[in-house]
Amino acid sequence: MSEHRRKTPQPQGGGRAAARRAAQQPAGRRSESSRRATSASPSDAYGEEASYGGRAEARRAAQRGGGGRRRGAGDTGGHEGRGRGRADARPGKKRLIDYPRAGKYGARRWVPSWKLVSGVTLSFLGLMMGAAGIAYALVVPPNIKDVATAQNNVYYWADDTPMVATGGSVNRQSIGYAQIPVAMRNAVISAENKSFETDRGIDPMGIGRAVYNMARGGDTQGGSTITQQYVKNSMLSQDQTLSRKVKELFITLKVGETESKKKVMEGYLNVSYYGRGASGLQAAARAYYDKDATDLTPSECAFLATLLKGATYYDPAGAPEIDQEQATPAKNTKRAKLRWKWILDEEVKDGRMTQAERAKYTTFPMPEPPRKDAKLGGQTGYLVDLATKYFLAQKEDVTERQLAQGGYEIHTTFDRKKVTQLATAVNKVYADKIDVKARPELDSHVQFGGASVDTKTGAIVATYGGQDATKHYTNNADVTGAQVGSTFKPFVLAAAMQYGKRDPELDADQSDSERTLVSPKSIYNGDNKLKIKKYNGEVWRNAKGGEWLQTNDGDKSYGPIDLRTAMQESANSPYVQLGMDVGTDKVKEAALDAGLRDDDYMADAKVPSYSIGTSSPSAIRMAGAYATFATSGQQRDPFSVTEVKHRGEVIYQHETVSEPAFPSIVADNVTDVLKNVVEKGTGTPAQLPDRDVAGKTGTTDGNKSAWFVGYTPQLSTAVSMFRMDDNEKNKNRKFLKMFGTGGEEKIHGASFPAQIWHDYMAVAMKGMEVKDFPEPQPYGETLYGGGAPSPTPTPSPTPSQTPSSEPSSPSPTPSSPSPTPSKSCGTFDWDCNNGGTDTGTTDGGDNSGTTDGNTNTGTTDGGTDTGTTDGTTDGTNGNGNGNNAAGGFFGGGG
Repeated sequence: MSEHRRKTPQPQGGGRAAARRAAQQPAGRRSESSRRATSASPSDAYGEEASYGGRAEARRAAQRGGGGRRRGAGDTGGHEGRGRGRADARPGKKRLIDYPRAGKYGARRWVPSWKLVSGVTLSFLGLMMGAAGIAYALVVPPNIKDVATAQNNVYYWADDTPMVATGGSVNRQSIGYAQIPVAMRNAVISAENKSFETDRGIDPMGIGRAVYNMARGGDTQGGSTITQQYVKNSMLSQDQTLSRKVKELFITLKVGETESKKKVMEGYLNVSYYGRGASGLQAAARAYYDKDATDLTPSECAFLATLLKGATYYDPAGAPEIDQEQATPAKNTKRAKLRWKWILDEEVKDGRMTQAERAKYTTFPMPEPPRKDAKLGGQTGYLVDLATKYFLAQKEDVTERQLAQGGYEIHTTFDRKKVTQLATAVNKVYADKIDVKARPELDSHVQFGGASVDTKTGAIVATYGGQDATKHYTNNADVTGAQVGSTFKPFVLAAAMQYGKRDPELDADQSDSERTLVSPKSIYNGDNKLKIKKYNGEVWRNAKGGEWLQTNDGDKSYGPIDLRTAMQESANSPYVQLGMDVGTDKVKEAALDAGLRDDDYMADAKVPSYSIGTSSPSAIRMAGAYATFATSGQQRDPFSVTEVKHRGEVIYQHETVSEPAFPSIVADNVTDVLKNVVEKGTGTPAQLPDRDVAGKTGTTDGNKSAWFVGYTPQLSTAVSMFRMDDNEKNKNRKFLKMFGTGGEEKIHGASFPAQIWHDYMAVAMKGMEVKDFPEPQPYGETLYGGGAPSPTPTPSPTPSQTPSSEPSSPSPTPSSPSPTPSKSCGTFDWDCNNGGTDTGTTDGGDNSGTTDGNTNTGTTDGGTDTGTTDGTTDGTNGNGNGNNAAGGFFGGGG
């Protein structure tokens, strides 16, 4: 190449670009490299600057602020650094963590090196392993949850034979490892955790296998081990949270190290839920095959192991109430059969079942249809409810939660035969008289309640709570809100005999010595629409000045009538006036002494109608209160539990306590009056051949309830009847009228209630000794009240004349009552009290007083509060759900 075509040599400072950049710098701050480039010889082999390899390198050098590869330690802006070679350059101080990375520029400065990544990762893993080791060393498995160990309570009949195994919130009976069939253990291991016998509680391979098979869509055992599931179900909550998962991991590892495989398997099968309300293998065996766990076949064990995957979708009965589309019986059966077959095949693969044994099980072991609380159906559920509430009320140191954990033996007072006999008597009326199809508007919603009490002890031997405890939840033997009507009148008579009639000349608060004790032979005015007066003769008025006219059933007037006959005929006006003379507060006191309770179901005792049954106690309490008369005045609270054991130890035992409620002469006279009711009065349908029976009918206003309560010397029984809509969740449920129900014009205590009482007592009394009531002794003075005329000669104890049978309609021309106390409204003076008055209920249904001075015959609906009480008393006292419907043959409780 010719010389003249050769390019001019470029400065060694990096080419034209570098030269241009150097020229652009201020004169006073020229770079060292520029000065060197202009002064140094191109051929100087030992100069400060090395020659650049090209434009790119020159640019990089310029960006670093100079042309040299390195600067000397003292090389600054305006000073030359000649004479310093590479060997003289001092390296920068090294950092422990080189981040951002030194010597890197741009994005590379922020990309960590592999050394940095590795170091951080190993450090983190080390810290985690250390923390995990400390956590494992410190972890202590929590106690087993109470609900995980809750068992059934066993209830016994009065003869100590088992009634039912239930109780609490969990249906479980724990069994030991030895009682678990080997086939069940094998089925669970093959289905749930193949490495159970060798793993340490956690199975990483099992988790991976589960994930792999799930990805393939195949059927598989779960990722959790049996130990994990045992820990989760028995020690931890079921929350699907990260913290719970972490706890589960550590506790499982600890349990796997400290607990034996036998204990873990036993706990797992006792804790697991199998559907149909069954927790634990024993309950599941009963629920699905009605047998003990020890009697299960390998095929049945394989099916029960299937349920552990989720009973909702594997119970052949289905669970449409949970999932209408997928949990149908057909789909569940198909899934259950496939998994049942798969489990048996897996047992063969795992060497836990021979092929010959497997060949025996070709037919799916279809379980029995579910029994919807079958063992608590009929009357059993009501009995269990009463006994449970009674026990909790008596044994205050045992909480409902503790009882729910089970393990209690509860021995009740219920006589199996008598319970059946009472239910049979009620069912006979339903079958023979109640026809909903023929009379849908009249015979629907008919309810009965009943209770039978041993008079000598107070033991409740039988109750009738409704047609089925699994369908009708309100216990009709307990409080329901139905009024008792004229069955309340015996307490009025007892109060009159015990406390006496007040002296009209003295203040209302009189001592016993100032009162006159009343004989059942006393004469009172039995007129219909009788003007009720205070004890001192003043006309009773309500808050707005309205008077009270008391009516009798059917508007019948009896004229002067003795109290014995008035009870026999269930006349209202004599007993309303008697209650005013004695004081309704004393009537209430007598009712409480007999055994009723002063609760929300005890009516207002400040109105005249209180004496004819506006209260609504339970059938249990009414039977117990009448038993007080049967025992000559000795009151004993009804009770339903005799003894309770827990783990074999007696923790409660009933002791019968008798309280003197009335003098025996008073109680025996009341019994004699009630005996007359059955022999000659409204209670004749209750007569038992060759046995003394005492009792009283009761019917409430509007014919919304009817009662019969009666007793023999040994047994006191109360029966109620009423109609109420079926929606038991409705707080505003109302009692319905019973006119025309059962084909009867009107329901009285003497009709269906007395019939049920008779049919039950006729068989319940069989085999019992025939006893008579004590002969009553003369008592009290024969008084005249309510305007009844006092004859010149002393009247005989019992009026010889038959009560007037004249028409009960009032005379067109009203007659005024005599101003003299000795001559009040006569038998035929129908309208002597009209004008600005209240008309009392015809049957004690309520106090139908007016507030404006106009005649008012209205009453309440018989009670609207159907809510149950707290359940703490009427297992013995009648609290549970339901009261007694009042009834009577002649209104007013007749």
